[in-house]
Parts: sequence; C-alpha cells; structure tokens
Amino acid sequence: MSGLKRPDEVLFEGEAPFPALPAVDHYAGSEKLIRKALALQNDMGPVFDITCDCEDGAPTGAESEHAQMVASLILDGDNRFGRVGVRIHDITHPHWVDDLELLVPRAGERIAFVTLPKVRSAKDACLQIDTLRKIEASAGQSRPLPVHVLIETHGALREVWDIAALAGVESIDFGLMDFVSAHHGAIGADAMRSPGQFTHPLVVRAKCEIAAAALANGVVPSHNVTTELRDLEVIRSDARRARREFGFMRMWSIHPNQIRPIIEVMQPDFAEVQDATEILLAAQAADWGPIRHRERLHDRASYRYYWELLRRARATGVDAPPEASNLFGPTN
Repeated sequence: MSGLKRPDEVLFEGEAPFPALPAVDHYAGSEKLIRKALALQNDMGPVFDITCDCEDGAPTGAESEHAQMVASLILDGDNRFGRVGVRIHDITHPHWVDDLELLVPRAGERIAFVTLPKVRSAKDACLQIDTLRKIEASAGQSRPLPVHVLIETHGALREVWDIAALAGVESIDFGLMDFVSAHHGAIGADAMRSPGQFTHPLVVRAKCEIAAAALANGVVPSHNVTTELRDLEVIRSDARRARREFGFMRMWSIHPNQIRPIIEVMQPDFAEVQDATEILLAAQAADWGPIRHRERLHDRASYRYYWELLRRARATGVDAPPEASNLFGPTN
C-alpha cells in the first residue's frame, strides 16, 4: 500500500464527499423504546441510526425532563457507536431553543445529528442552525453537529433547494403525513400510504423535488416512514420504490420490524460490491488513470460512482471482499 493513494484522496479534490449514512433512521420517543432501539443497534451494528424524538415524543409540560432523559441515554454506555441523533421542537414551539440548550452542552460531543422539523423556509432553517452554532460555541464544542431538515410544509418545499444548500445540512427528509395534512383535505388520506404515496401527483412532485435538491447539493435524501408494521413484503416494496424510483438513499423507521427489510432493500448487491472493489483496486494500481475491466473502460467518473457504492455498502453492513479494506483510510 506504500505510495498508493486512496479514493478519498483523489476522487473528490476540492469538494466534500457524499455523506455515507446508514440506510435507516429509526425514530423512538420514550425511554423504553430508545433503550430497545439501542439494544437492537448493539446487536446489528451501526447499520441504522436512532433519532431520539424530543418533539412528538415529549409530553406536554415535561419537555425539559424529556430532553434531559434523552441526553442521559446518548451519554449512556449502551450508545456504543455514536449513531444517535435528536429531533428538537419546531421553530414555532416555545421550547426549541431550550431543547438545544439542554442537549448540546451536556451531550453534544456524542450527538450524531440534530433534526429540525416543520421549517417553513430557508430563513427558519438558518435561524435554527445559527442558534445551534452559537450554543455549540458557548459550550466549547469542537465539532459542528450535522443538521437534518424535515420538509413537510409548503414553504419548505418551495425553498428546498436553498435549504439543501445551507452549510452543515447533511440530510433532507420528507415528512409525508404533515405534508398531506397541510393540503386541507385536497389530498386524500390514501396518499399517506401505499400505493397512493407513490402515485398522487402532488406527493410525487414533492418527493422528486426533495430528492433532486438533496442530491444536487451533496446531501442525503431521506424517505418518509411506511405505515405498515407487520407485512415485511409491503415494507420492502415501499423501501424499494423509494430507492429505485425516487432516488432516496435513506428511509425512516418507526417500528423495529421495519429496520431489517429497509436495510435489505437499500443495501448494494454483493455482486456490485465485488465489481466496485475490483475496479477501484485496479484503478488504484494504475494511479487512478483509465483502466479496462471485463472489456469495459473506466475512468474517474465511474470510479466516483463505485467508491460511493463501496462506502454505502460499508454503512449498510454489506460484507465486502477483504481486499476492499486497502481502499479505506483510518477515518472511513
């Protein structure tokens, strides 16, 4: 390996690589459900994230106690992988700043990301991100927390390209239920579930716009939940359509039954991982010049594709060939 340059050293010069996030963002609101999610994550590995919900999960009047509980669980030894984020209250709620002031100074170094719900505009997102950065600075935190922004209002969808371009944004998430509700009955309830959620023109438009804005800005597009909790094939089908038809690379989960089926669909195929490893190792040996692999030409454009596929495979728990480790540095 001496003298050989890794993909991350040569393929993204002058730009940040695309985030390699786990394929599932699992939401849990109560202490019992968060602990259950942590136990499952410890069993499966860091192939899914956990979001501790300080918005819908917090009892009215006990918002501070709930945030303190979440901070304690993030600092707990059961959080072995550091892949636990938080969703705070929306900008219209009087407790959203308190959420940050309670969570960040105490547990900020262990928080994986902060999710902002129901923003109405890029201005809303800017205000919350600026407040987060000030609290981080006041707490002496060295790492700016990645921000995930929920698109579930008309205003946020209208400005999704501006929101996705904001510094620090790592994921743009679609909030289907609130988005449908915001149409005052003009979109039927069947659009909150399949197949309607993939066929109603207004919902399809929103999903396409969110995915396009996120991907164009180097941000991960995250798909909404599926309401099916038991039928694994329905869950797989929803995840498959989100990934293949709309380009979403991550999906929410609200029940442990949903996690494995979503990961299975979002994972790259092992044959693709094998091809990616062979192509990238050959490119590395050729000092990243053009190569021929199985009678097809490859250059840096395809190298970038296969490198991101290999990073996504690692993030979703696909077993790569042992020699693929030669392509990853100590921070990957």
